[in-house]
Amino acid sequence: MPKVKTNSGSKKRFALTGSGKIKRKHAFKSHILTKKTKKQKRNLTHSGLISRVDTANVKALLGLK
Repeated sequence: MPKVKTNSGSKKRFALTGSGKIKRKHAFKSHILTKKTKKQKRNLTHSGLISRVDTANVKALLGLK
């Protein structure tokens, strides 16, 4: 049986926490920042967790299950 390849884009975008949850970064923080408020940009800085319904798909991309 061949090895399962990890999706290259996914391994750069997601990180596994110690408890097994998957961390992600917020979108809309890379450019066109002049029209966004300070509060909006500050809140986009913090990392979040992926939603429960996306967990299986992301784990498959990362080769975890």
